[in-house]
Amino acid sequence: MARSATILLVEDDPSDALLVRKAAQKTLAGIPIALATDGEEAVRYLKGEGQYSDRSAFPFPDLVLLDLKMPRMNGYEFLRWIRAQPVLKRLPVIVLTGSIQETDTRRAYEEGANSYVTKPSNFDDLVEAMKTLGDFWLSGSKLPEATPPGP
Repeated sequence: MARSATILLVEDDPSDALLVRKAAQKTLAGIPIALATDGEEAVRYLKGEGQYSDRSAFPFPDLVLLDLKMPRMNGYEFLRWIRAQPVLKRLPVIVLTGSIQETDTRRAYEEGANSYVTKPSNFDDLVEAMKTLGDFWLSGSKLPEATPPGP
């Protein structure tokens, strides 16, 4: 990787979260991946609220990987929230979901997703997808400085 970064993975399925983290370890070595299990927890993480107030333990992310189908606050609601926050609206959000529905793809982009990636069905393809995401978003693209919202 060309620079250090932090990724926030927003995923409610523990098995999927584990697989994404393992795939990332193979291709994005040294890039920390924080986990939020739903949109509400991701909001608290980004705001630095409660347990997430210690930014040395919970660094502000440079990139968000977002599942769409989650309890409490789903991916679409999270996208609407994040794009309504002036200091967060440029934070790249990559939808990483099992849905292949065109309506989900269209809606995710309409709500402000920067990219839409369908979760591969096997681990080797997931590793390759994580490599491609890392190569493009963390090495090939110039991202805005990761700036956490102020109090």
